[in-house]
Amino acid sequence: MDRTDARTDRQDRSAEQQDDGYRPGPGRPPRRRVSLWIKIPGVLLALAAVLLLGTRLFLIPGLDDLFGTETKDRTGPAVLKSLQDMSSYEAAAGNFQVVVDLEKDAKFLPDAIRGSRTLYVGAGTVGGSVSMARLGKDDVTVNEDRTAATIRLPHATLGRPALDPDRSYAVSKQRGLLDRLGDFFSDNPNDEQAVHQLAAKRIGEAAKESGLTARAEKNTTSMLQGLLHSLGFKDVTVTYR
Repeated sequence: MDRTDARTDRQDRSAEQQDDGYRPGPGRPPRRRVSLWIKIPGVLLALAAVLLLGTRLFLIPGLDDLFGTETKDRTGPAVLKSLQDMSSYEAAAGNFQVVVDLEKDAKFLPDAIRGSRTLYVGAGTVGGSVSMARLGKDDVTVNEDRTAATIRLPHATLGRPALDPDRSYAVSKQRGLLDRLGDFFSDNPNDEQAVHQLAAKRIGEAAKESGLTARAEKNTTSMLQGLLHSLGFKDVTVTYR
């Protein structure tokens, strides 16, 4: 046997070792390979069946406790930072709601790559109060018979808007690919903070135009008149400087 025949013989033996032993013969049809396009739908159907079966199992009474999730609160106690004496009368409060539509676009990139748009419903309250911290002797005048009194107060002011997390929610949020990656590696996305700040700003602007300060001054006047009338004063005048 020459070298050519020996090399051919070794190749035939290697092919026989790699073969799985199946040989077509009489009554044995040749093996057909399953196409990849046939395997993929089968795998998807199997996954869908597993998901459907898992959903049905969770509907069985008792299995929810076995496979359900458990929430653990490991939050530490709140720490008191400071105390402040209140020197103003909280006379009125307004409830506001605003729909924030915030969109950020890149100049030379499409929205699918870089950009975001957030639709957020913000609900919060704004308080109107009258300060009594700097009242002097000239601001409170009482006649000799103690039947008439005049009180001069500063105009009412508005407090900072306070968003209510129970009534505020995001309706939709669209982000580009780069923004999604940024949110994935960030613990506190800047977009959420910007939306909250914008919602608080719009609520504060609406409070200024709502007549909340006038309502606070009216309620303060009624409170002081009722208090001084109960002390024996018949004529009580409250003015705002």
